[in-house]
Amino acid sequence: MKTISFLLIFFIGLIQAQKLTPAEISLINQGDINTALPIYQTTDDHQHQILLNLSTEIDPLDKNTAILVKRMKESLLSTDGGVGIAAPQVGVNRKVIWVQRFDKPGEPLEYFINPVIIWRSELQNLGPEGDLSIPDFRDQFYRSKVIQLEYVDLKGQKHSEMVEGFTAVIFQHEIDHLFGILISDKKENEINNSYQKVDAFKRTDSVTR
Repeated sequence: MKTISFLLIFFIGLIQAQKLTPAEISLINQGDINTALPIYQTTDDHQHQILLNLSTEIDPLDKNTAILVKRMKESLLSTDGGVGIAAPQVGVNRKVIWVQRFDKPGEPLEYFINPVIIWRSELQNLGPEGDLSIPDFRDQFYRSKVIQLEYVDLKGQKHSEMVEGFTAVIFQHEIDHLFGILISDKKENEINNSYQKVDAFKRTDSVTR
């Protein structure tokens, strides 16, 4: 009985944690709900801080989540060649991302709610990345070649899939945003890392991040 009571309290607490705040709801519904939300920039101190904050899970069944998902897509479509976006980039520290699926026919844009990378390959690729929130910044970064992803959709249904190649890079970039990690900071953290050339790259150091 104690175990059941604990699980019930835990579940209620989790649901409560997922509820959007009045400020978040106001931001999501600000202006025309069918238009793009502004993309936050590191050049603005307040917006930069939002980008550095940790994001929390969101209730996929909340009607405001659907609005946020839709408006984030409009934000991504408003950019010049953007291939992904995370909720912190529109001012909402919640776990929602959009990714262009270069690994699928037609290269569609798809949304992901509460995404989690549960496995990453040790082998990594090195490739260029930029960021919609960091003006005039582009550099080379190491990313795992293959990842295993878990997430839910707007119906609350759970999904799991393996992703590789450039699409896996986009996922890793956007999920970094959910942890307040920007590529400009990531580059500084990689300075002391070294990689062994195999069919891709393999980390050889033991740097703690």
